[in-house]
Amino acid sequence: MTRSTASASALYDIPGPVTRKRHRVYGIAATAVIIALFGLLLYLLFDTDQFTSQKWTPFIYVGIQELLLRGLGNTLKAFAFAAVLSVALGALLAVGRLSDHRPVRWLATLLVEFFRAMPVLVMIFFIFVALKVQPLPALVAGLTLYNGSVLAEVFRTGINSVERGQREAAYALGMRKTQVTSHVLAPQAVRAMLPTIISQLVVALKDTSLGYLITYEEFLHAGKLIASNLDYGLPFIPVVMVISPIYIGMCMLLSWFATWVAKRERRNPKAEGAGVTPAEPGPLLPGVR
Repeated sequence: MTRSTASASALYDIPGPVTRKRHRVYGIAATAVIIALFGLLLYLLFDTDQFTSQKWTPFIYVGIQELLLRGLGNTLKAFAFAAVLSVALGALLAVGRLSDHRPVRWLATLLVEFFRAMPVLVMIFFIFVALKVQPLPALVAGLTLYNGSVLAEVFRTGINSVERGQREAAYALGMRKTQVTSHVLAPQAVRAMLPTIISQLVVALKDTSLGYLITYEEFLHAGKLIASNLDYGLPFIPVVMVISPIYIGMCMLLSWFATWVAKRERRNPKAEGAGVTPAEPGPLLPGVR
């Protein structure tokens, strides 16, 4: 028996023939329910004439295509700003939470807990209405404060979970704490936490749609403008059927990238890191294994 098989069997009993048969029945039943729901959805769409050419003709107009592309571009622009700033803020707050100075550590902890607990939409509205900030900066600021505070905990946990011997060996060589963190701990922690970081950025991408509520002309806002200018019943359904797959596709692409990174980390036997093997060997110190 291999080590992985022994470890797996120690955690749970291997299903027997009856259990496997029962799981197979559950899977078939669940698949049948999903197919039935999908069929019901298609029936309702056809029954309300959602696939008639009249309702899809507007999407061949250049003006509507340009509006959708402009909205998509604005969504990606807000996401790009929020992603970069969230990572930077997360790193800064993580350093603060790991500081040896108690006031700095308390302040960073207070900021992280406050912004993690505050709903994203409330922060966006407060910045937009109370501080009178333009829609794009308000949206980016709200996304940055929330996602940055979440990433701060990810970074802090990753750094703390690096093997203790790495830290002790670095201090034994006379390295200062800043050098230990930046040259020894942080590279391994970031590589180990990369899938989690990317997964959190998926949340930021989805939350860019909140810009619609503060009149930022992102992708969802463009869809609303198109639906409000169509003069037939239920105009929003074709619009949703156009923009939803694009949103889902972007999120799935980021999720796939996170999964690919995680698999690549696990396949590399040479690298060492914090709980998850990093993509490349970390800066191991002499005598440390």
